[in-house]
Amino acid sequence: MSIRSCAMESKAFLALKDAYDHREKGAAAARAAGVKVVGELGFDVPEELVLAAGMFPVRIYADPGKSLEETDKYLEYSFEPVVRAQFEKIIDGTYGSQLDYLAISNSTDVIIRIFLYLRELKRVEPEKPVPPITFIDWLFTRHRLHQMRDEFVIDLFKKQLEEWAGREITDEQIREAGAVLNENRRALRQMAQLRHGQEVRISGSEAMVIIGAGFFMDKKEHTALVKQVTEDAKSWPVLEGPRVFYTGANHEDLALYEKIEAAGLVIVGEDTDWGDRSYDRDYNPELPVIRGVVDRYLFREFSAKKAFVSQRVEALDREVNAAGAEGVIFYTNQYDEVATWDMPKQRKSLESRGIKHITFGRMQWPVSRNEGLDEKLAAFAQEMKGGAQ
Repeated sequence: MSIRSCAMESKAFLALKDAYDHREKGAAAARAAGVKVVGELGFDVPEELVLAAGMFPVRIYADPGKSLEETDKYLEYSFEPVVRAQFEKIIDGTYGSQLDYLAISNSTDVIIRIFLYLRELKRVEPEKPVPPITFIDWLFTRHRLHQMRDEFVIDLFKKQLEEWAGREITDEQIREAGAVLNENRRALRQMAQLRHGQEVRISGSEAMVIIGAGFFMDKKEHTALVKQVTEDAKSWPVLEGPRVFYTGANHEDLALYEKIEAAGLVIVGEDTDWGDRSYDRDYNPELPVIRGVVDRYLFREFSAKKAFVSQRVEALDREVNAAGAEGVIFYTNQYDEVATWDMPKQRKSLESRGIKHITFGRMQWPVSRNEGLDEKLAAFAQEMKGGAQ
């Protein structure tokens, strides 16, 4: 299944795939035009403020084929493998030539440690080509006192952006940026409707390209292409097969989804930050501007990295129901096992509703290093279809 010929016949999809496959092009074009580029490590960097500062946000990602020669000098092997590969590109000069600044949010505990290592590295080895760094220290518990503290933290981030931009960021510019991003999120939610419901017309791999391209290109351009590809996809053939929901480790490429789809399964949703969660909630322009930013990132769907078990159980139930999934795939990488704390109760809740599931734990990265994965996915697909387990 994966990327089908009908998708490759869409000019809008081809443009999105080009941005997804060649992730440095957007930032290079922005810098050539005199626009400063801000790399985002972590999934809670408020893009409303980055855009309002007149800057170009791009997501930090790992290169599975890259040597970790520099990383091995500084990081323990027990760091989550994708993050180790991201760290390599930050310290070996790859991002030093592509970014002007780096914004890090405390979206996961391992990213917090990466920030601390980078901060110390810049102190003791200032010659390293690491961009200027700022850190966003959210509190993710949903209490008014913590929300007030988050407003203080996000205002500090705004001040840092103003220093980098050399100008003030006005309330009106923040609202305008929020409107741009809200339109983008609405377009993605419209696209997602073609993954849900009775007729699924966009595969998981196709959706990952459509969503992921937006992390590396101009938001307005991305919105226009998403709207066009959504119209095109309305005439794409309906996908047949057991419908599954994916939860667990983030995946920055299509390797795992291609394997899942090759087994005959149809991925109708995921709760990852490279998927559905990235466009889950809008910026609220009716609130004071900084509170509106905090509201958007604090109150979107719960992340496995920053939520209680009970919250994650309820969140997965909601999302599986909304996507119309018949089964769930749990998947975690080695040393990235926070989500496993939630899984026993999540599985129990799914079983009470007759929803099948399969769990892959302590998996190797990249995906190609996992022996027997194809066979296990095929067996699960057969079970989903009513055959022998």
